[in-house]
Amino acid sequence: MLLILRPRPGASETAARAAALGFVPVMTPLFTVRPLDWTPPARDAVAAVVMTSANAARHAGPALAGFRALPVWAVGAATARAARDAGCADVRAGDADAAALAGAIRDAGTGPVLHLAGADHRPLDLPGTMTRIVYRADPVAALDPPVIAALRAGAVALLHSPRAAALLRDLALAAGLRLGDLRIAAISPAAIAPAAAQRRATSISGNPAATMNRPERP
Repeated sequence: MLLILRPRPGASETAARAAALGFVPVMTPLFTVRPLDWTPPARDAVAAVVMTSANAARHAGPALAGFRALPVWAVGAATARAARDAGCADVRAGDADAAALAGAIRDAGTGPVLHLAGADHRPLDLPGTMTRIVYRADPVAALDPPVIAALRAGAVALLHSPRAAALLRDLALAAGLRLGDLRIAAISPAAIAPAAAQRRATSISGNPAATMNRPERP
């Protein structure tokens, strides 16, 4: 069993890919994403838009309309796809993380950027960045009993962010689970770091459901 912990709708996409590969996915998001009202800067003060999460595109709301004609720098393919779905035409997808994306923007000589972000985000290392918080991800208060039972039985928890790893660690301890017994997969070393005490933790790049070794499938 593969526990998909990321918020919807991303959880649904990951679950579909995992099922196509023969895994048994169960969606149990650790966060609920909610849009926030935000005040856009003056249009002529912005040279490009930066999105470091697909949720920024999904939850930016009507205020995004004034910036759709600008170049949009997206942290990865999923975020780029969400930006296009939101009506942005000139979308440039990075293939690493936010730090690498910031470097690419600097190398391109782009002017002041508007960073659409979540309440829990890392500031971009770009002078003059205008950041607007357009969504927040509210954590669950506790793991559901079926999730606790699944983890005890050896289900693999799939992590997509350091915040999710830290929350899973705290909720697992609160539920009386032994961290060393948990089976965890994550998209990167950074994503798994807060849960690094787990002896069965594995960092894997790209799409975890697509790259997880089949012999280790529960």
